[in-house]
Order: sequence, then structure tokens, then C-alpha cells
Amino acid sequence: MNSLEWRVTASLAAIYAVRMLGLFMILPVFALYAETLPDSTPFLIGLAIGIYGLTQAIFQIPLGVLSDRIGRKPVIIGGLLVFALGSIIAAMAHSVWLIIVGRMIQGMGAVAGPTMALAADLTREENRTRIMAVIGMTIGISFMAGMILGPLVSEIAGVPGIFWLTMLLALSGIALVTLAVPTPVHSIQHRDAGIIKGYLGKVMGNLPLLRMNAGVFILHLVMTANFLVLPPIFEHDLALPRAEHWKIYLPVFAGSFLAAIPLIIIAEKKHKIRTLLLGSTVALILAEAGMALGHTHIAWLIAAFFLFFVGFNFLEAVQPSLVAKYSDVSTKGTAMGVFSSSQFLGIFAGGSLGGLINHEWGATGVFTFSAVIVAVWLLLALQLPQPTFYTSRVLKLDPLLFSDKERLHSELLAVPGVKEVAVVVEECVAYLKIDRENIDEDALRAFSGASA
Repeated sequence: MNSLEWRVTASLAAIYAVRMLGLFMILPVFALYAETLPDSTPFLIGLAIGIYGLTQAIFQIPLGVLSDRIGRKPVIIGGLLVFALGSIIAAMAHSVWLIIVGRMIQGMGAVAGPTMALAADLTREENRTRIMAVIGMTIGISFMAGMILGPLVSEIAGVPGIFWLTMLLALSGIALVTLAVPTPVHSIQHRDAGIIKGYLGKVMGNLPLLRMNAGVFILHLVMTANFLVLPPIFEHDLALPRAEHWKIYLPVFAGSFLAAIPLIIIAEKKHKIRTLLLGSTVALILAEAGMALGHTHIAWLIAAFFLFFVGFNFLEAVQPSLVAKYSDVSTKGTAMGVFSSSQFLGIFAGGSLGGLINHEWGATGVFTFSAVIVAVWLLLALQLPQPTFYTSRVLKLDPLLFSDKERLHSELLAVPGVKEVAVVVEECVAYLKIDRENIDEDALRAFSGASA
């Protein structure tokens, strides 16, 4: 990548990170804080945690489409301002109801789609997959950092201090967009990085993709529900002060991340992704059952908590890869957008349903329900077909080749190693799925002056 692409990648990854960090810092501390608020109930606590997922899911696709029309930067800046406004309302709130309003407004600033589209606008086609991966990695890093920093910041400045910090992070994101990220000459729809309205029906009719959407929905439902009950268990049942909760989170998250890495490598390199996905889902069921049965014993609870995050980290990494594998070459961006919306709906369901179950049956009920709903996902996942392990590639084409689009499509498909082709005239590119072991790189270069 050239220096401009590195700058764009670093800046947009930082924008992604500062926004997600502010959201994740709330998870490990909010349930305890909300117990002190007027009118607080387990359901309202869960709703306050999850409501941003609902508005995020509702606004994500419309804001992505809007950015195609009016430009990426205005939508990103507007979204970050809305996010900052929600943070201010939550920081100044003295009731759980006003925090719910603030969190709801935070979710309306859904800028993930426009951010990815801006990255596609500003970078070359041959580097796009790598750039998207780097930006996507910031979500996992932000999650781990938020889980550890949340209790520490809360001890210093309280939960309102986290919301104020979230507001400052949003403003820093605006500064990055304004000062560090160039404005693209043209904003166009990218099949691999944005949602195309005409492809929504095709994506929603793809059964493997529907199963993947259900999987990410359930995964984030369970994760959110867990954090409604785990912090109170640590403080009330295990007598661990909230300022020391990071001593559990740090080794669990770091250890589970390291444990998941070899599984991710085996899944992709050895083509065991479906097998390990099913195994990780079983691990989640065992972890939830273990927490349901032994959450009053710290060693048993931490072991189950660790097992949960090994499975969680693996699934977080490989599920987007499976979405790309199951989607058609021209619908990848749309499929990823629907997948992401399903993830945020899962956060909302985990907060609201988890709060209701916690009110009626306590922590044991939440863990038991989580085990059951993951078992439902396991039954759905058993029907997933064996994926093909092809690599996505975007090939810049010589505009002179577009005089006969059908012939161009056939000639590309005839290149050894090319498995799927979608030629897009307005972008002067071809979206490909290739077999990396058998691809004829010289034949591909004949279609483009750019590096294949």
C-alpha cells in the first residue's frame, strides 16, 4: 500500500475504534451503576444496554445509502455528532429512562457503512480486502480494550465519566475525518464494501446467509445478556470490588484471544471452518451451562467465562469470512451489511430479553436461556453447506474492454483459477472469486494495467 492508503486506513480504523471503544466500556460497569438509579429495574437496565443496537440496526442501511448520494464525509460527521449528543444526554442523566434515550440516540449515529465505503473510495482495488480487514480488526481490539478500561475509568470518573469520554472520542473522530482523511473525488457504490438496495432480496433469499445472520444475532444476544449478570455476580456474590474486575477481564480476554488464533488459522488453512464453527458453538453451550450451574464459585465461573470467549472470539473472526464465502461475488457488501444489522439486533435482544429473564429468574435463568438459544443456533448451523475456499478479488479493468461486456465476462471466467465474475461498467472493475492455488496471474494482468 502507498502512504495515502496507509494514512486512510489508520485514520478510518481510529474512527471505528474510538466509537466502538466508547460503547464497549459501558458493558462491564453499567449493570452495577444502574442499580443506583431511580426507577431502575432489571428490564430497564437491559434495555439501556441494548437499545443502541436497535437504532444502530435501523439506521445503518439508510445512512449507507444516503452516503452514496450526498457523500461519505457529511454522513460520517453527522453520525458522529449524533453519537456525541447521545453521549452527552447519557452523561447528564439522573434516571435510567434518560440514559435509555441517550443510548438510543447514540445508536442513530450508525456510520460503519459509510466509513467502509469511504475506505473503498480512497484506496486501490487490489488493496481493498486488506484494508477492510485492518479496519475490521479494530472492533475486536476495541472490545478487549473497552472491557478492561471500563472498570478503571468508572472507578476514577464514574459511569457518567465514561459517557463524557465517549463524547470526546466522537469529537476526535470528527477531527480525524476533517483533517486527516482526504475527500474522494467521486463516491460510488462498491459491491464489496456497501449495500446495494437491488441486491437485498437476493441476499435475504440465500438460506446459508440467513443461517449466518441468525448465528451472529444469537452470538451477540448471549454476549450482551451475560454482561447484565456477570458484573453483579463478581461484586455481590464473589465480593470482588468493581475496580478490580479488570483482573478477571484482562487474563480471560487475552488468554481466550490467544487460544482462538490457532483455531482461526486451522479453520482457514486446513479448510476446517465449518467443523470448528460447530465445535465452537458446542463450547458456548457448555460455557453457558457451566455458568448456570457454578456461577457462585469463582474458579468454575472463570473457567466457563474463559471457554465462552474462546468460542466467541473464534466465531467473531470466522463468521464474516463465511458470509463472504456463501454470498455471490456481486452481493458481498450487501450480505455483510445485513449481517452487521443482525449483529446489532442481537445486542438489542440480549439487553431487553436478558433483562426480562434476569427479573424473573435471576442469573441462572439468563445463563440457562443463553445455553438453550445457542443450542437452537447449533441446529441451524448443522444445515450449513461446506463452503468453498475461494478468495475475493477486485480487478481494475482497461475501459477499452467494455465494448463487449458479455465477451469480457466470458473471457475472465475462462481464466484458470477464476470461479465467479461480476463485471461493473460504472466502476471499471470486475469482482472475482478465485482459487489462489490455481490462478493464472499473468492472464489476469492482461485485462488490467493495475497489479492483479
